[in-house]
Amino acid sequence: MSDLYIHRLAALIDKAAKTNEEAFGQAASRFADSLEGGGLVHLYGSGHSVLPVQEVFPRYGSYVGFNPLTDPRVMWHNVLGAGGVRELLWLERTEKYAEKFLDHQPLNKGDSIIIFGHSGRNSSGIDTALYARKRGIFVVAVTSKNNLDKPATHSSGKRLADAADLVIDTCSPIEDAIVPVEGWSRPVSGSSTVLAMILAHELIARTAEQLAKRGIELPVFASPTIAGVTLHDTDVIYGVYRERMLEAQKKHLPTFQATMRGE
Repeated sequence: MSDLYIHRLAALIDKAAKTNEEAFGQAASRFADSLEGGGLVHLYGSGHSVLPVQEVFPRYGSYVGFNPLTDPRVMWHNVLGAGGVRELLWLERTEKYAEKFLDHQPLNKGDSIIIFGHSGRNSSGIDTALYARKRGIFVVAVTSKNNLDKPATHSSGKRLADAADLVIDTCSPIEDAIVPVEGWSRPVSGSSTVLAMILAHELIARTAEQLAKRGIELPVFASPTIAGVTLHDTDVIYGVYRERMLEAQKKHLPTFQATMRGE
């Protein structure tokens, strides 16, 4: 049996697990603080980095408190044309665009945010990190430190790792793809998105563990295919999520109104 991709990916997973041990603990503790205080752990990414955002919440095995910030304009829906890859590549490199999207999101002091971005050089992620930190939000970047030898292209002179409070390193190579093919000039089979998802699930687990030590249990999504779980249970969880979001939006309202007034 040919094993071109899996063993290479497994080696990167093992490396990332060892590399980020201390950072996992720090991030989970801060996320637990946010959730215990009634706040949110937001998630943001553009391009393929939207995929780990969607993987975290809502999905079976995750729980209320995570808030995906999904902007359809930086998520490709077609390869070419409207909603295509070239369009989003241009937009995620356009400085200040992300701020217009974030102005309408319930980002509050004491919250946390995970920002995914393999290269860490796109304006979308950097702007989001800078925006969040100005508002007293704990920022975790999930990116590849292998890209840190590349110069910053953002006007701030920062890369995503520079703009964050804490970095989780995917350990993905600069080229992302990890399988060399004899006779081909470029490797194939990307690694960064899979690694980002795995690291995100580690953070989900460790944050839950931190909350449990504090005597806190949050509603967990479970599949209705499991005995004893019904679609009504899922509806109940969505209701709890909605209530938390309404509280976050209420708290955010004065900031939003000030922004709309240009203050």
